[in-house]
Amino acid sequence: MKLASAILVITTIAWATFAQVHVRQSKSTLGPRQENKKFWYEEVLHNGVSPVGEWSVFRNVKEYGAKGDGITDDTAAIQRAISEGTASGDRISGTFGSTGQPAVVYFPAGIYLVTSTIRSAVGTVLMGNPLNRAVLKASKTFSGTFLLYGHDQRYSGLVGFFHGVKSLVLDSTDVPGETTLGLLEWSVSQNNLLSNVAFRMPLGASGHGGVWMQGLNSGLVMNDLEFTGGSVGITIAATQYHLKNIFFKDVLTGVKISRSVQVTAQGLQFEGCTTGLDSSGGAHGLINLIDSKATNTSVMLSVSASDSAWGAVVVENVVVDDSVASRTVSIAGSVALQGSVDPGFSWIRGSVYEADSTSPQMSKGGLIETSRPEALVNDIGSYHTVVPPTYAEYDVAQVINIKSVPDYPVRGDGVGDDTVGIQAIINLASEEGKVRYGLKILGCKNPTPMVKVGQEGDVGVAQLSDFIFTVAETLPGAVLLQVNMAGSAPGDVGVFNTHFRIGGAFGTKTKTECSNPANCLAARLSLHTTSGASLYLENSWSWTADHDLDGSNTVYPGTGAGYLIESRGGTWILGAGVEHHVLYQVNINNAANVFIGLQEGESAYWQGNGNTLLAPKPWSDSLLESDPDFSWCDPADAQLKLLELRFWTSAYDV
Repeated sequence: MKLASAILVITTIAWATFAQVHVRQSKSTLGPRQENKKFWYEEVLHNGVSPVGEWSVFRNVKEYGAKGDGITDDTAAIQRAISEGTASGDRISGTFGSTGQPAVVYFPAGIYLVTSTIRSAVGTVLMGNPLNRAVLKASKTFSGTFLLYGHDQRYSGLVGFFHGVKSLVLDSTDVPGETTLGLLEWSVSQNNLLSNVAFRMPLGASGHGGVWMQGLNSGLVMNDLEFTGGSVGITIAATQYHLKNIFFKDVLTGVKISRSVQVTAQGLQFEGCTTGLDSSGGAHGLINLIDSKATNTSVMLSVSASDSAWGAVVVENVVVDDSVASRTVSIAGSVALQGSVDPGFSWIRGSVYEADSTSPQMSKGGLIETSRPEALVNDIGSYHTVVPPTYAEYDVAQVINIKSVPDYPVRGDGVGDDTVGIQAIINLASEEGKVRYGLKILGCKNPTPMVKVGQEGDVGVAQLSDFIFTVAETLPGAVLLQVNMAGSAPGDVGVFNTHFRIGGAFGTKTKTECSNPANCLAARLSLHTTSGASLYLENSWSWTADHDLDGSNTVYPGTGAGYLIESRGGTWILGAGVEHHVLYQVNINNAANVFIGLQEGESAYWQGNGNTLLAPKPWSDSLLESDPDFSWCDPADAQLKLLELRFWTSAYDV
C-alpha cells in the first residue's frame, strides 16, 4: 500500500483526543464551502478510548439526540454529549481529573438551537465541519449570560488548560440587542485552541459581546476568527495574547483590553467599526499592531496617556483608508498618528534603543526605519501566516487511523511500546524515497530525539496538528521533537496546536517521583530546530509542570531547556509559552530569519533566591555547546541567573 498524499490520525489520550500527522509532497489548499460534502473526520473509524473512563473519546451530538434543524431545542442533547462519563461520574463532576478525560464533541453541519448556557468540561474539543460549519444559535428566549462556557468552571483561568473550540459559528442574532449576552466565556490559559470560529451578533447590539474573559488568565493565541455586529468582539483580561488573522465587521469595538502585559495583533482587519483596538480604559504593557488594515473605522487604535515603558505601542505595516487617515492612533483622545505606516518603518511609543546603545530613549510616538528579512515576508511585506490546516480537502479513503492497520498493531494505551508500529505506518504514508521520519524513545543522557521530522536536506511537507508530547518517566536524554527539514513554502513544515507537557499529569512517573529537581532530570529539550530546518510554529506551550494536575503531589521536574532554535531558512513562532525549564526557555543559537510574534516565559519556581541549586545545576556535567554556563554571573547572585535564563540568545541573526 502506497499513498502519495495521506493523513495519519492518532486517536490516543492527547487532550484533543485526535492528532494528525500530515505527510505529502504538494501544498495543501482548502477550497470553498461545500455544503453536501462530509468531513472525513465524521466518517473515519473512531476507536480512541479514554484510559481512565474507558469511553469513546468521539461524540457526535446527533447520536445524543440533537437535530440541528434550527427548530428543535438541542440544548440538553449537546450537554449530554459533553458531560457523559461512566457510572463513576460524569465529565463535569471532576471524577476523572484534568488530564484523564478527553473528548471530542462533533457537530455535523446544521443549526443547533440553544435555549440556555452550554457548559464545556476540561479535556474537551468542540468542533464542526470546516467545509460547512455548524451553527450554535441562541433562541429568542435564551436564558443565561453566556451562550457557551468554553472552559470548565471548576478551574480558575490561570489553570484553565485543555479546551478547544474550532470550526463552529456562534450566533446571537435573534436575541434582543440590549440583552447582556456573551457568545463565548473564555477564561483560560495555555494549551487551549480557539480557531476558525465565526461570532455573529445583531448590528448595533449594545449588550452583546463575542469573546469574554473573567478573572486572571494567561492565554496564548486566538486565530482565524470572524466577528460581525455586537458591542465588543474580544475583551482581553489576560497576561498576554497573540491575535492572528481576525476580521471585525460592523462591531462597535473590535478588541477591548482591560488589562494585559502584551498583545500582538497581527493581520487584523477592521471594517465599519467605531474603534478597532481599544486600551484607553484599561492597562497594557505593550501592544504590537502589525500587518493590519482598517476601512470605514473611526479610530484604529486608542490608548491612554503614558510617560513610561508601560503602555508601549509599536505599529508596523498598517493600512488605513481616508475614513481613518487622521486617527490611526489616538492617545487620550488626541490624534497621535495619521495615515498608514508603510513597510520599512515602525511607529513607536515607548523605549527605543539606537544602534550600539545600552540605554533606551523614550519616544512619545514617532517613525523610525526598520527592516524585515525577505525570507520571512510575502510580496506585500507582511510576515507570512498560515491558516491551520484541517485537511478537509481529503477524502476518508486517504486517511489512515494508526490503530486500525492490521499489519502494524498500535495500542495507544500509554503502556505498550508503539514505536515500531507508528514508524512503519508513517513510512507507509509518505511517498517512497521522498520524506522519511525517525522515531526513537530512549532514556540516555546523550540528547536523542523522541520524534524526528525529516533529515538534514529534506524538503517537503510535514505537519503536526493537535498533539501533546510528554515523557512517562525520567529521561535525561530525551529531545521531545526535533525538526530537520524545510518546506517549499512557509507552513509546509508546520506544528499547530501542539504542546509539550513534562510531569504533573495522569500516567507519568514524573507526576509522582519528582519531589527534588536535582534527582529528576525529566527531559533534555522540548523542541530543537536544526540549521537546515524551516518551521512554522503556532500555538505551542512547553511546560515543565510546577504543580500536579490530577492530585496533590508536589512536583519539581528538572527539565533541561525549552526551545533550541538553530534553523536559518525561516522560522515563524506565533503564540508560544515556554515555562519552568532549568537552563533557558528559548535559545536562538547561530540562527537566521526568525520571527517571534509573542513568546511568554517563566523560570522554574524552585530557582532563584534562597535556593542552592542554581543554574546550570543540575545539568552542569552535561552542557551542550549551545547551552549557557552562567560563568559570567556571581555565584551568589541567584536573581541575575534567574533573569538570564528566561530568554537566552547567542550568535544570532534575526
